[in-house]
Amino acid sequence: MSQPLAERLRPRTLDDYIGQSHLVGEGAILRKMIDSGRITSFILWGPPGVGKTTLAQIVASRLEVPFFTLSAVTSGVKDVREVIEKAQNSRFFNTSSPILFIDEIHRFSKSQQDSLLGAVERGIVTLIGATTENPSFEVIRPLLSRCQTFVLRSLERDDLLKLLDRALTTDVELKNKNVAVKETDALLRYSGGDARKLLNILELIVDSEGDGQIVITDDIVAKRLQQNPLAYDKDGEMHYDIISAFIKSIRGSDPDAALYWLARMIEGGEDPKFIARRLVISASEDIGLANPNAMLMANTAFDCVNKIGWPEGRIPLAEATVYLATSPKSNSAYLAIDKALSIVRETGNLTVPLHLRNAPTSLMKDLGYHDGYKYPHDYPGHFTPQQYMPDELKDQQIWQPQHSPAEDVMAQRMKNYWKKEN
Repeated sequence: MSQPLAERLRPRTLDDYIGQSHLVGEGAILRKMIDSGRITSFILWGPPGVGKTTLAQIVASRLEVPFFTLSAVTSGVKDVREVIEKAQNSRFFNTSSPILFIDEIHRFSKSQQDSLLGAVERGIVTLIGATTENPSFEVIRPLLSRCQTFVLRSLERDDLLKLLDRALTTDVELKNKNVAVKETDALLRYSGGDARKLLNILELIVDSEGDGQIVITDDIVAKRLQQNPLAYDKDGEMHYDIISAFIKSIRGSDPDAALYWLARMIEGGEDPKFIARRLVISASEDIGLANPNAMLMANTAFDCVNKIGWPEGRIPLAEATVYLATSPKSNSAYLAIDKALSIVRETGNLTVPLHLRNAPTSLMKDLGYHDGYKYPHDYPGHFTPQQYMPDELKDQQIWQPQHSPAEDVMAQRMKNYWKKEN
């Protein structure tokens, strides 16, 4: 039985490897390590189909060392220990460590990752992990600290076109067929920067068109696939990338971009409550005191989504998105609480001034608790100056008002009260 096209075209050397020039191009960091013949353990992080497994195999071939592989999906701690023992027995004096390649390392449990630590630390194996997930979230810190992390990118248009040409001109089966590529937009769009997906689509089209001349057009690709070209993994890295773009668009006061990213999440099947929660966070973090109604709007949208669900829930989400994006912005409350927390961590548990303490017992009254406290409502305008901070911080200012109509009013009120600049 013939191998799949993607396997037949798997590069065997760095010269045949397409993409990731920032890592394996001339003078790039990983290329230098490989050329030197000495590599340290590293993790390859990137989306599917960008060459993580291929790169690991090329490294092992180039260094001429034993290559062991484990899949985190099917392997347990016992399998890890067995492979480490084999690697230890296969190593000869003064030779480079065998390579242990673990695909989908983010799926390894903590105990499985712990079982790797000793072997990696002692140099019994050189670990190469591959993951589609952010390793800082999925790989335990002790293991991550012993590995470099290299980020692989989705293949760009020129990379995919180069791969397409190579498939048609060098593959033992395709080069004997009469294939003409008239249009490439659909091929590239459906592949989404994934080399394996591009080759699988090409193979599907060629196999389905039969003998004779095969002309590949956008319409033919779309008809053969009959699927949604949107790439969105609500449990994966793109989940975090798109919500980040959504929030940054709101923060940057771009309602059109915010609506676009909202639509991407909706179409990709994102949890509407997740979107609503992020709107509430954005309302407090980025709009804040410049427009306190933003919090009410975001919270109302959250309630609406809980009550009505999809598809109608998209409407209150869109309403809140536009409202937040077009609102004046202030992060003064966000900065203020972080500054306050920093002061608390630096100064510890400072003493509460006696006049601010309650005195429910006679002993407390005798000790001066509550003595000298001024009840603001007894004074004109419901205000009278007095010290509320611990003595060590009595001149410390934490909240710094920002310029917006709402905060200008607040700042002026504080200036009138305290007779000092904010």
